[in-house]
Amino acid sequence: MIDTLDHLIIAVEDLDKAEANYTKIFGMPPVWRGEHKELGTINSLFNFKNTYFELLSASGEGLGAALVNHYLEEKGEGLIGVVFGTKDIDKATNSLKKGNFLISDATDGEGINAKDGEVRKWKNLFLPPELTRGLFSFIIQHTEGTLPSLGTFSNSSINKLDHVVINTNDADGFIKIYRDIFNIRLALDKFVEAWKSRMLFFRLNKTTIEVIEKKDSSDSFDSLWGLSWEVENIEEVHKRLEKEGVEITAIKKGIKEKTLVATIKSHNHNVPTLLIQHL
Repeated sequence: MIDTLDHLIIAVEDLDKAEANYTKIFGMPPVWRGEHKELGTINSLFNFKNTYFELLSASGEGLGAALVNHYLEEKGEGLIGVVFGTKDIDKATNSLKKGNFLISDATDGEGINAKDGEVRKWKNLFLPPELTRGLFSFIIQHTEGTLPSLGTFSNSSINKLDHVVINTNDADGFIKIYRDIFNIRLALDKFVEAWKSRMLFFRLNKTTIEVIEKKDSSDSFDSLWGLSWEVENIEEVHKRLEKEGVEITAIKKGIKEKTLVATIKSHNHNVPTLLIQHL
């Protein structure tokens, strides 16, 4: 049903400021600056080898603006949503309906790039609460146009998403949704001593959904926590970020064998951000 982790959404107050900050973090410019007039939002997109990253801000009135403004009022800026990609949204819709989930048919979406007037079109399938469990998440199929790509990445830039971290209080329920319904491969289910927690690792389109279980007595609930970005040369990235005035911790060995990591502490608009190099 789900083929890719299509993109991540970050809610921000000032799109120009956020775009400038993430240009410094990523070491490259956005490839798209667009507007969703019917939703009352504007966005800026950064494209990577295995996903893209969306900065989203309210610009008027509409369902999108209401969502962004509500999030900003409740939590401030930060990681607001994860979007999954499919090659056949009609098949995904029918599959969920056969599973007795109450969902509407997919809706059409369109974006125009302010940089060059290029048009992209897609279909969105919004998911019911029993599948999202607190996350803002939906399924998308791109139907027309493609997101521009930079083509090559320098040694001092970020090139791909390594993993997204999701917290849950119900790992078994998470598996039933993401493995059994969404058909995303569960690569590993284990207790990780370093985190004192049961952790799940789902794999798709060369990235990982890393799930940390924190049990409590409340209803099943999931929440986005942070992002880890892969780099080719963490020393080069570290030097560039320091020159850009971005606060970053010293490079150290990661918990995972044969990795080096560093944490970005500023310019990230409240998104916990880790850099990782696989040796």
